[in-house]
Order: sequence, then structure tokens, then C-alpha cells
Amino acid sequence: MEEENMNLRLDVDVQKLEVESLRKGKTKAEKDLDSLKTDYKKLRLSMRTAGLGKTSEQWREGIQEEKDKADSWERKFQKVQTRN
Repeated sequence: MEEENMNLRLDVDVQKLEVESLRKGKTKAEKDLDSLKTDYKKLRLSMRTAGLGKTSEQWREGIQEEKDKADSWERKFQKVQTRN
């Protein structure tokens, strides 16, 4: 009976060590995940800032808008030139 109690206590001690090890691993994994999330957010922000997240269609639309603006300014300039 005493030997069985000693074995049970050893089993409990081993289980406690395993639980503690798992908790430490979980904590580390959570910290790593938080760090990855932060890095991902920073990456997405810099991609947005640099315009790297645009599709080719969005780039075409943006370029067309700029061309339209340039054409408009060119027409205004031509009008002013013809008046003088």
C-alpha cells in the first residue's frame, strides 16, 4: 500500500511537471503569435503605403486618372495660350 502511494505521488509529480512544461510552451507560442501578428500588420501597412497591395486593374485606373488630369491641365494651358 505504501509503495502504491509513493508511485501515485510520483505520477502526480510527473503530471505536474508535464503540465508546467505545456503551460510554458503555450505561453511562448502565444507570444510568438502576437509577434507575428504585429509583424504582419506592419508589413500590410508598408505594402499599402508603397502601393504594393494594388491589383493591376487598380494600377491601370490610377494611371488613367493621372493621364486624365494631365490632359485636363494641357487643355487649360492650350486655352490660355490661344487667348494671348
